[in-house]
Amino acid sequence: MVTLIIDGTKVQAEEGSTILEVARFYGFEIPTLCYHEDLTPYGACRLCMVEVKDGRRTRLVASCLYPIKDGIEVKINSDKVVKRRKLLLELMIARCPNSKTLQDLASKIGLEKVRFKMENKDCILCGLCIRMCAEQMSGGAIGFVGRGQKREVITPFRESSDICRNCGACMYICPIVTLQCRGTKSPGDLCNSCLIITPQCLERYEQVMCTLESCGKCVQKEEK
Repeated sequence: MVTLIIDGTKVQAEEGSTILEVARFYGFEIPTLCYHEDLTPYGACRLCMVEVKDGRRTRLVASCLYPIKDGIEVKINSDKVVKRRKLLLELMIARCPNSKTLQDLASKIGLEKVRFKMENKDCILCGLCIRMCAEQMSGGAIGFVGRGQKREVITPFRESSDICRNCGACMYICPIVTLQCRGTKSPGDLCNSCLIITPQCLERYEQVMCTLESCGKCVQKEEK
């Protein structure tokens, strides 16, 4: 067994486990986008980064890939970690502004403004669809091509794939296209409303379903 410290709490886990696995087992919450417990860790989104102190050395690492070591100290929400997560999420929202998954994460980590130009790519290059197709569906019908800004997910030679069974697993696991944000602001804005525990319109309207799907009354009220 390996002994380590997570946010001041001493924990034990089996050797070979990752920081993310151990943290979640003990109830510590670490945000992720490209991680899925049934797929090979990829470390693309970097939202799961934590601050690790190993001896005198302190650095930021992707918790989904970093194996635990005896005696290390892990900080999940240090100022350095939160600042980096916000920047990464800001870049992702600028790329895919209408994703409810990203909008929810923005609310959760306290991101209130996006300083970059908004696009509409519908892909954050997390690789979940590729790994799902290859590892769970035994297909391998899609993959990455290009580098940097030209990187994208496509079928070989951009042609219809004979391997693809049209199962829809790639769409099912995608964190971007599964849900579109239904916030009251224009597309691309951070509404920060999806995670409000007490609906702001509760005193005026008895309906509380606006946390799931907007009834439109809030919008009508603002327009008057």
